[in-house]
Amino acid sequence: MTRRNPLLALLTLFVLASVANALHFYLDANEKRCFIEELPTDTVVEGHYKALEWSEARQEYVLEPELGILVEVEEVETSHTVVKTKGPSEGRFTFTSHEAGDHSLCLSTNYTSWFSNTHIRLYLDIVVGTTKADLEHDRGHISELSAKIRDLNLKLEDIRREQQYQRERESDFRDMSETTNSRAVWYSVGQIVVLLATCFWQLRHLKNFFQDRKNT
Repeated sequence: MTRRNPLLALLTLFVLASVANALHFYLDANEKRCFIEELPTDTVVEGHYKALEWSEARQEYVLEPELGILVEVEEVETSHTVVKTKGPSEGRFTFTSHEAGDHSLCLSTNYTSWFSNTHIRLYLDIVVGTTKADLEHDRGHISELSAKIRDLNLKLEDIRREQQYQRERESDFRDMSETTNSRAVWYSVGQIVVLLATCFWQLRHLKNFFQDRKNT
């Protein structure tokens, strides 16, 4: 039997949103293989796997009903366990990242004997989905838009009040101007009356003066 060299115990996968990454690797029955996946917040990750066990009798890798796969996912920084589940030799798993950062994805078999000579070929297909809808952000965005609209309405009200105030001032100024003009007219009329009265008085005084001179 020809065996490939084992992959490194820790691999870093650079995966873009909505991109599938398929690979296969080999591990012993009591071995755990881990991968590091850097994920944004609230990102859906779906994995499909298929484990085949080496059959000495058939000299090939075959599906073994007793073979099970353990899947463990945890946040590297906080060591918080996101997923820990056991499935059949062929299955799938799904999880959603709650925090942005590196996530550790580990796979192992349900064979626990250290003396087991079983060899496994494991196919793994990982799909990193698009970020799910952030409802809280949408609500916050809507609230922000509502606040902006409210501010605009308040500013419009301020502008309307300012315009009304300017109209009132214009009306007051017009009334004051009309009053001033009216007073100016009456003042001019008064001046004319005084002037006429003064002229009449002077003419009468001069007339009396000349009459007195004539009589003397």
